[in-house]
Amino acid sequence: MRNYTINRGNRKLQRTLFLSLLILLMLMFNSCTAILSTSNSVGSSISALFSSPKKIENKITDPVRNDARLAVLWVGHATFLIQIDNKFILTDPVFTETTAFISKRLTEPGLDPENLPEIDVVLISHLHADHLSIGSLDMIESKVKELLVPQEGLVYIPNFDFESDELKTWHTWEKDGLKITAVPVLHNGMRYGIDAEWLDKSFTGYIIQYDGITVYFSGDTGYEQGTTIFKETGKRFPNIDLALLPISPIHPREYSKGRHTGPVDAIKIMDELNAKKMIPMHFDTFPESYDSLGEAESRMREAMKENNLTKDKIIILKIGEQKVIIPK
Repeated sequence: MRNYTINRGNRKLQRTLFLSLLILLMLMFNSCTAILSTSNSVGSSISALFSSPKKIENKITDPVRNDARLAVLWVGHATFLIQIDNKFILTDPVFTETTAFISKRLTEPGLDPENLPEIDVVLISHLHADHLSIGSLDMIESKVKELLVPQEGLVYIPNFDFESDELKTWHTWEKDGLKITAVPVLHNGMRYGIDAEWLDKSFTGYIIQYDGITVYFSGDTGYEQGTTIFKETGKRFPNIDLALLPISPIHPREYSKGRHTGPVDAIKIMDELNAKKMIPMHFDTFPESYDSLGEAESRMREAMKENNLTKDKIIILKIGEQKVIIPK
């Protein structure tokens, strides 16, 4: 295990010093949230800064499901609380109101961090600000046992009280029967743009296995014709119960396809993984390129009809909604 040592008392100062530089860099270089790719998106984000995020009605306060072997709660964007029997996994936790200081939430988090159960492992898929949120990790530090990041990912992780470790592609972390394996995806691993040259491996998907149940979490990924990585993952893990896959930003497709899947490509990945079910993510939480609010969900439903896929096969959650996928 390798730790990146930042004095906890200096975090606020560090963020303040980087503020101006980050805004410029995040607008100039390709990154995860599509506000970074077009002037239209920047305008949407600036507009969002002057409005309040949409409130979640009847927000869940006790997410532990005693009736479930597998349950999933969508907190928003790529943040899921996954329960497999007595284990709890949290993906790409973002509870802050903004990411990269400029992209503001359209919808508030679907679960308040104080209502999280004890988390066995937090998974970070890559280093972009809307997936690795240091402020959010601060909020939940006391609830987390372990943090896993992709190869090279610890460079931006402060010294938290929980354990932190890196996973190389196809390598597995295991504890008390819970197994996490890093699997390949199509994306990029930089955080500030200028670090792209040396952070060329710091992005990953994950396979989560516990007590006979398997969940695939992609983080962000693109899809290109001829790629074999998803078929290879499906061969190595032939019994995926659920795949969590992104469906936005959709536009502009030519720009986004190498790093972000739309609904049609997400369905292709689900098929190549041979996953039994899919839950879409990465939409309607932050501004996403030219995508309008609700567009990704609408296109997902159109793609489902075109491919004769039922709502039992592709489960579209609302932010804050929890679904029992496998009951006891």
